[in-house]
Amino acid sequence: MPETPKMFSKILIANRGEVSLRVLRCCQEMGIKTVVVHSTADSDSMPVRLADESVCIGGETPKESYLNMRSIMSAAEVTSSDAVHPGVGFLSENPDFVKMTIDHGFEFIGPSPEHVQLMGNKITAKATMQGLGIPTIPGSKEIIDSEADAVKQAASIGFPILIKASSGGGGKGMKIAYNENEVLQAYRLARAEAKANFGNDQVYMEKYLKAPRHIEFQIIADKLGHVVLLGERDCSIQRNHQKIWEEAPAPAITEKQREKVGGLLARAIKKLKYVGVGTIEMLLEDDKFYFMEMNTRLQVEHAITEMVTGIDIVKEQIRVAAGFPLSFAQKDVVLKGHSIECRINAEDPKTFFPSPGTITYYHPAGGPGVRIDSHIYSGYTVPSYYDSLIGKLVVYGDTRSECLSRVRRALQEYVVEGIATTIPLHVNLTNAADIISGKYSIHWLANNLDVVLGNKKGE
Repeated sequence: MPETPKMFSKILIANRGEVSLRVLRCCQEMGIKTVVVHSTADSDSMPVRLADESVCIGGETPKESYLNMRSIMSAAEVTSSDAVHPGVGFLSENPDFVKMTIDHGFEFIGPSPEHVQLMGNKITAKATMQGLGIPTIPGSKEIIDSEADAVKQAASIGFPILIKASSGGGGKGMKIAYNENEVLQAYRLARAEAKANFGNDQVYMEKYLKAPRHIEFQIIADKLGHVVLLGERDCSIQRNHQKIWEEAPAPAITEKQREKVGGLLARAIKKLKYVGVGTIEMLLEDDKFYFMEMNTRLQVEHAITEMVTGIDIVKEQIRVAAGFPLSFAQKDVVLKGHSIECRINAEDPKTFFPSPGTITYYHPAGGPGVRIDSHIYSGYTVPSYYDSLIGKLVVYGDTRSECLSRVRRALQEYVVEGIATTIPLHVNLTNAADIISGKYSIHWLANNLDVVLGNKKGE
């Protein structure tokens, strides 16, 4: 007879910033004690201030702190934590960290180390999905291990081609070659960048799609074999392969496409016996979907899915990890209304240069349908050592048009002084014709820099 699930009494949050605060708030609502680990640079952060306990795990740089697995395990042990929530980024998709957490007797709030490793390598992930009947982008079946092989594979696939790091993500280790003369330079640069960012210089090659949309499907699965699809998000508005604006549901797909592709993906995840939250990222071009990668963690943009489904994804993620069944079935998931997320970064809105420093005045937007996920406050100093994300403006409306109007209104209310932010960039996006119509691709922002610089309206 299976054991009766028991909820965690204390969770250590192995992250920082807005996602750390998001998980902490969820734990508080569930009656779970929290431990927040932090670097010396984050001693005055909001998560540290609000946590039941906090532990400094190292110096300012990620290597000294948020990537320091031994220090995190020590913090979990001295605080008698039951489980570890990895948040997003840092160690959230590191199979060694997952295994270390489990080996030390803690529950990892996420999938198994085997699934994290499987999907962490883009080559094996692609081959696995192909085997499960998921369409993939034409490309190399193995690692490109020499310059001669790169030239040969490019000619076979056909230009333009995209060379990508087999590990990691976020646009690092990605280079495009439009013709044979550019292949070798793209190959060398991609390998060097992959090595510098992920400690692994292995790369592979894919056909470069000309104007695809980036559509990602959100799934969640429990330990009892139940898998539920929570709809999809359009994440096509990107800068250097980094998402800055997301929507749910995706404006470009139909209910029929959602049911067909989403159902196919949910069945594939069930066959893998995957547990936890996961996001399958697809590219859509000419009404054809292609698997790109799977993220085995919570996504930054999970909030817009919560807005249109009414489901607390973090709460379900914690429940599933504790062994409880999902609190809903597929038939209970109904997408209602529309939601848009604007990522607010501490960056100059015209040059995109980082803008760390002290926030002298802070006034978050409010009103109907507006949610702010942020860890900042007046007097808070944004460190220079981490990702520039300082908050997410998440807006809901009964229709996409109403949602856009609320985004536009909320951005006018959102005030962050003392540092430069990307709020003006988003104001310009809300007035761009292509954004208003919903007709854009992953290359739209690169092709319309005048829009984000405020020089003209979208085309």
